[in-house]
Amino acid sequence: GMTGWDASAQAWIAIQGEDGDFGRRFVLDAPMLALVDGLAPATVLDVGCGEGRFCRMLAARGIATCGIDPTAALIERARALHPEGDYRVEAAEAMTVDAHDLVVCYLSLIDMPDLDAALARIVAAIRPGGHLLIANLTAFNTAAVHLGWVKPLIGEPSFPIDHYLDERPRRTAWRGVDIVNHHRPLKRYMQALLGHGLVLTHFDEPPATGGPADKRDRYNRVPNFHIMGWKKPA
Repeated sequence: GMTGWDASAQAWIAIQGEDGDFGRRFVLDAPMLALVDGLAPATVLDVGCGEGRFCRMLAARGIATCGIDPTAALIERARALHPEGDYRVEAAEAMTVDAHDLVVCYLSLIDMPDLDAALARIVAAIRPGGHLLIANLTAFNTAAVHLGWVKPLIGEPSFPIDHYLDERPRRTAWRGVDIVNHHRPLKRYMQALLGHGLVLTHFDEPPATGGPADKRDRYNRVPNFHIMGWKKPA
């Protein structure tokens, strides 16, 4: 079968549904929206917006949003769900957009094959004094062996990781989605962002706060996500 976002778009749309998946609904949405509210941006660029879910949440707050994504079928869905929105089929690495008060990468940096090219365009799309808000997979998640939990015959389940420092593509498949994302150690992101002269303003690894109790408890043993806020000096 085909892999990649084009082939996986319909399965992704089905998984997100009306409400979004577990990680978005019960881990990331509340802290991400709280950070946006604190910054009170007039304009937001969502890089890797997918089917537009976070753009719609921002638009509901009265914020002017622009969403870009390289997957045409996801942008088509975003436009169908939010006809008055601004959605464009573009890859982060090559995007040409005006500067915004806030740029958001909501679980999208892991999908960008050329991190340096993407970050150069992302930083250029932040106005001086503006902000960058990132939700990302933790690097121990993307370094996982067998994509996570292993249940031995005897003893506690564990979450083995390996080759943490080696950047590499990683094929991951679930519920009809079959894509390649990229493992990078945390230092790779931190050094690249610091190298652009951005200033770290926020860092968190938020716990799951809802959803089925067993799923929430398992998530909180080995969290999948971190959130970072960065400021571009004026």
